[in-house]
Amino acid sequence: MNVVLWIVAGLAAAAFLMTGGIKLAQGKKVEEKGMAWAKHYSDRGVRGIGVAELAGALGLILPAVTGIATWLVPSAAIGLAVVMVGAVRRHLMDGEGLKGSMPALVLGVLALIVAVGRIWIAPLGN
Repeated sequence: MNVVLWIVAGLAAAAFLMTGGIKLAQGKKVEEKGMAWAKHYSDRGVRGIGVAELAGALGLILPAVTGIATWLVPSAAIGLAVVMVGAVRRHLMDGEGLKGSMPALVLGVLALIVAVGRIWIAPLGN
């Protein structure tokens, strides 16, 4: 199970690094690239979401790799899941339905798998 959690955490971290990096680098300009949800947020708000996603992505991997503060792994996963709940809500409120919210839903589920796995199934030692 530990290997499965590493794979899931790695996939989630890669996705959040990419999306968070884009949001941080481009800010509100992501709206022009098809991210219509950004119209509801300021440039700082979009960049703030990007920072949260980047921090969460790093939190999924670095503590586990270094063995330092491994409690941060499930904490980061829970934080990312909360961000994705907000993303799903935003997509649904914009009338995008399940199809439009599917990427956020999948990423949220991946984050929850890591959180549950690292808390109850295969915790990392401190």
